[in-house]
Amino acid sequence: QVQVVESGGGLVQAGDSLRLTCAASGRPLSMVAMGWFRQAPGKEREFVSSIRWSGGSTYYADSVKGRFTISRDIRKNTVYLGMNSLKPEDTAAYYCAVQRVGADAYDVWGQGTQVTVSS
Repeated sequence: QVQVVESGGGLVQAGDSLRLTCAASGRPLSMVAMGWFRQAPGKEREFVSSIRWSGGSTYYADSVKGRFTISRDIRKNTVYLGMNSLKPEDTAAYYCAVQRVGADAYDVWGQGTQVTVSS
């Protein structure tokens, strides 16, 4: 069984930085991509960023381009989301997800980690 665990959330002030970590474990674990999504209270879940496991191509939502950086450690099956210049509108529960080989979409999700940015 494949599991995904996020960590690194917290309460910060506007302009601060945080780094989220997402570790995938279990078997079989052949990944196409890992991604980050977020959901603010009263809003739908939205895409934040993703990284292709083979090749490392990265993708970002317009709202975070230039502020967030996604990276991966293949040996650890871990992905990181570096978040700089945080804004109150970045406040949300952040979820990590894995798209496994053979899946049409992200098919394994973590429980989420809360990021709160105060003004």
